[in-house]
Amino acid sequence: MPRLFVHRSVRALRKADALPEGHRVAALIQAARAFAGATIGGLSPQDYQHAVSRVSGLPLSVVRSATEKIAHAAREASSTAQFARPVAAAKTWRDLATRAGGSVWTRRGDVLAVHASGNQPGLHALWIEALALGYRVAVRPSRREPFTPHRLITALRESGFDGDQVVLLPTDHSGADDLVQAADLSIVYGGDEVVAKYADTPTVLTQGPGRSKVLLTTESWQSHLDTIVDSISGLGGTSCVNTTAVFVESDPTPVAQAIAERLSLLPALSPEEDEAVLPVLPQAAADAMEKFLLSRAGDATAWLGSKGIVEELGDGSAALRPAVFQVSDGAAPQTSIEMGFPCVWVAPWSRAEGVAQLRNTLVLTAITDDEQLIDQLIAEPTISNVYLGNHPTYWFRPGVPHDGYLGEFLMRTKTVIRDGVCQQSEASGKGDALTMSGSAWA
Repeated sequence: MPRLFVHRSVRALRKADALPEGHRVAALIQAARAFAGATIGGLSPQDYQHAVSRVSGLPLSVVRSATEKIAHAAREASSTAQFARPVAAAKTWRDLATRAGGSVWTRRGDVLAVHASGNQPGLHALWIEALALGYRVAVRPSRREPFTPHRLITALRESGFDGDQVVLLPTDHSGADDLVQAADLSIVYGGDEVVAKYADTPTVLTQGPGRSKVLLTTESWQSHLDTIVDSISGLGGTSCVNTTAVFVESDPTPVAQAIAERLSLLPALSPEEDEAVLPVLPQAAADAMEKFLLSRAGDATAWLGSKGIVEELGDGSAALRPAVFQVSDGAAPQTSIEMGFPCVWVAPWSRAEGVAQLRNTLVLTAITDDEQLIDQLIAEPTISNVYLGNHPTYWFRPGVPHDGYLGEFLMRTKTVIRDGVCQQSEASGKGDALTMSGSAWA
């Protein structure tokens, strides 16, 4: 889309009113059903999943799982969007609580822009809550994987969200910048450069590298090996919630060796095969990723991947095989290198170092029984999510925060106090907030 069309589309979204809440709820449920099971844009669910897998290189099983996740998120969005609402805040000014003075949860704007990435289809489950909250949404899809947002937005449009409620805007980088500037709020996916670009922009929520980690403070780590390996390789190892580094309080060498042995067994297959578990790229792109990894490994000990990670599939594409490296220092810069395939850095950790080496983490799976340490991990502001015990770092379900609740970014509270007017419409807001009697606040 040319830049002019981007601005025109955002103006149309801004001019439109949000659908009534009841209509939004019904439309989201219908769209969820269609996304998962109907033929949309000429593609059956199976055709859509095959296209995503073959073009993006994601394993077919990952795409199938993402289909279910997105449909679930759309079906539950009207409920899960409310989880971020403060307990004392009403959904509407018509709530009885506002008669005596109370808070109302309201949007920070009208139009949300989404600058999506293509590493995982499941990321499109996040912004659906914005529609549930009454936002109009414009999505700029990734060149790598435009099929998922096209299918989802088409399902939404066919279910009751008109063209002035949600739009797909494939555009170049200049058009993407225009979209972010024109919208009231934006969600932008990207690497460290993108995060730095928008770090001081309060209207932009950045979704950058996750640098998720596993912490092992027990010597009986063998019983947790399945969780560790799954955290590294699940979802094809392509997501921000896949494990980038494993920190070990005991000797990290046997842990690294065991991880490498398990990951070396993963097959290299075309992505559309049912048994595929590794991501696939065009040959040139795979070679470039291999070159980058080996150039950054430095003096790390390679347990897997020392001779490269590229396995040619004979059709101009190549599977990215897992890599396991061990570093001698938990503060080594390699532990922050996040790759788009199963790649992990195993490092030593000591209690004397505390949480310093574990900061800036989207998900931390901590296998420990040290309650004081757990307190520190949960209190650390730069660790977004803490999973205790045998829970892989990619675990997620709608209704729990990913990087905080989206509603924390989209919404705000404001005080409303009113006279006893509009009593006819008050019934729709009853029970939505903590009721405060007038005498209590007199």
